[in-house]
Amino acid sequence: MSENDLAKKIVDTMFNKDPMSQWLGIERLKDGAGISDLRMTVRSEMLNGFGIAHGGIAYSLADSALAFASNAHGIQAVSIETSISHVAQVREGDILTTHVEEKSLTQRTGLYHIRVLNQHGKVIAYFKGTVFRTGRAWEV
Repeated sequence: MSENDLAKKIVDTMFNKDPMSQWLGIERLKDGAGISDLRMTVRSEMLNGFGIAHGGIAYSLADSALAFASNAHGIQAVSIETSISHVAQVREGDILTTHVEEKSLTQRTGLYHIRVLNQHGKVIAYFKGTVFRTGRAWEV
């Protein structure tokens, strides 16, 4: 099985068991080792009391991208530290996408920077995630 086929099978397995990503309405645009381009549309039930998207929405989208990108290498990985900076408001109907940059990958850890952009290509959040690689291979 090729690396790309393995990555897709792993992310298929993860996504099919991930009700949060499904509730978000995430569409997977590109899967790969260290890669996860995702897209979703912000719905009314995702808004806070200010009428803008709850910060947890962009965070959850980026967190899903982190999980998919880091696990697609074939070794099970879990987040051990994450942070997000929200730099622009998000409104109902906005279409958000992720762009993952794998900054470091070792036998035990991975470091990822993820930009969350709106439909105009404007960055709305910067997410940083560190994962612990368990050493357990994915069986798909």
